[in-house]
Amino acid sequence: MLTLKTLHLHLDRAGLWLAPLTLRLFIAWEFFESGLEKFNGQNWFEDIQDKFPFPFDHLPATLNWELSMWVELIGALAILLGFGTRISALALIVVTVVATAAVHWPADWSSLSELAQGYAITNKGFGNFKLPAIYLAALLPLVFAGAGRLSVDAALASRFWQRRDR
Repeated sequence: MLTLKTLHLHLDRAGLWLAPLTLRLFIAWEFFESGLEKFNGQNWFEDIQDKFPFPFDHLPATLNWELSMWVELIGALAILLGFGTRISALALIVVTVVATAAVHWPADWSSLSELAQGYAITNKGFGNFKLPAIYLAALLPLVFAGAGRLSVDAALASRFWQRRDR
């Protein structure tokens, strides 16, 4: 008979494998799709270059476009595989913060209620930082907890620690 305690134990064990994998699949899809759009699209960063935070506002728009595109593409693939997950998640956090500052944050707001109107998917004059906030919320566990057990990182760590213990 399956007791509540046994169910919790099984869910905890499955969670070590599935919870980080779910985040990795979500993040990989979203950022790879964004990077692919940049790869196949035209550079529009010249129009918003002055909105980029330091030090990105001092870099050429073409370099910012290339950096963003390759971090999104390579970072998404690395996170999908669970290889270099923490550093890839950190790099994607930087891209997300820069994008939020340059594109998604409201240009003008004078109260928290006005700022809260920017927590939206579409921009109706108040910004649209809901998706970047969701991405940050999904990336942070990958930075702090890593890729999980079903990952290249876990396989390498297991192999490295076995050799080190000998």
